[in-house]
Amino acid sequence: MHSEKHFKIYKPYGYLSQFITNEKPRKKKKLLGELYDFPEGTMSIGRLDQDSEGLLLLTTDGKVSANITGGEVEKEYYVQVDGEITKEAIGKLQKGVEISINGKSYSTLPCKAFLLQEKPHFPERTKKIRDERHGPTSWISITLTEGKFRQVKKMTAVVGFPTLRLVRVRIGKEFLGNMQPGEVINLEEFEL
Repeated sequence: MHSEKHFKIYKPYGYLSQFITNEKPRKKKKLLGELYDFPEGTMSIGRLDQDSEGLLLLTTDGKVSANITGGEVEKEYYVQVDGEITKEAIGKLQKGVEISINGKSYSTLPCKAFLLQEKPHFPERTKKIRDERHGPTSWISITLTEGKFRQVKKMTAVVGFPTLRLVRVRIGKEFLGNMQPGEVINLEEFEL
């Protein structure tokens, strides 16, 4: 009997959340297949932008993928933003904000958002983030059940605090924990 395979990975900065690209090879994109020898038919569940990092779940089971992207499962992001974010801005994020998706206005669903009192400890990113000399930054947590294109970045920009670094730390009950960029863990099944 064919058994499905499940993985959780720490997607590093600069990688696409896919295995093949249809672009011409002159631009060498870093793809997930370079991190590990995944079985044929492995797909990423949802995606993270090339310049986002953190927890990504992969599976060979399309049903599992549909369940997770279906809008019930929470996805939590730690987001470093430019400036000292205000309570007012966090309040707006919690209630939902108007962002643009494919040129149309879209109201984000209410979500959990709060200031992280301590800076999270993530491995240094390969591409430097601007340093503190250019003004303060803050880290917030945003938890969504939806995942529109570049949604978190659009949300923080709309409230006046552009995203500098975005790391997904949780999907359902699967956590990034102390994983390192590029690390791959085999799972029997996902805890959602």
